[in-house]
Amino acid sequence: MQWIVLLVIVVIVAVVGIWVMGTYNNLVRSKNQVEEAFSTMDIFLLKRSDLIPDLVATVKASAAHERETLESVIAARSHAVGARTTDERLAAEGELTQAISRLLVVAEAYPDLKASSNFLQMQTDLKSMESEIENSRRYYNGTVKYHNNAVSVFPANLVANQFNFQKETLFELPDESKREKPEVSF
Repeated sequence: MQWIVLLVIVVIVAVVGIWVMGTYNNLVRSKNQVEEAFSTMDIFLLKRSDLIPDLVATVKASAAHERETLESVIAARSHAVGARTTDERLAAEGELTQAISRLLVVAEAYPDLKASSNFLQMQTDLKSMESEIENSRRYYNGTVKYHNNAVSVFPANLVANQFNFQKETLFELPDESKREKPEVSF
């Protein structure tokens, strides 16, 4: 009789152990997927940041008195490139997106600039990059949602709490009025 109780206890411990191991592995996979998604988004954000100095220089040549707008783009780019944490990076990229939108609005007032082949190529590159960034943000937010659900639902949250898995930050626009995609036409 005693060996049956011992066998039942061993089976219960084994089942719980296997469940904990499976849940832990799932949490690790979801955390890694979030990191991969952020890295992908980060690559596109850095590519966009690399386009900005040329764009600013082109606009500066045609719109020299728009100094404040140009400086805000440069400052936002520096802040985005220098961000150290995910939260800082996401906030800085939101600021940079807004600054680029303001720069493109300023550029619309200059017909010579709109006719420049160099500027038109940069505009095309920027549109393409913004599309890639939008897709990578969508992918990032999807992986964060999956991870946050995995960390939050019962009983997996017991394992998540035990091993210090935390919810991740979604990419959100800081200003509700910026939810619409800016019109970029020259």
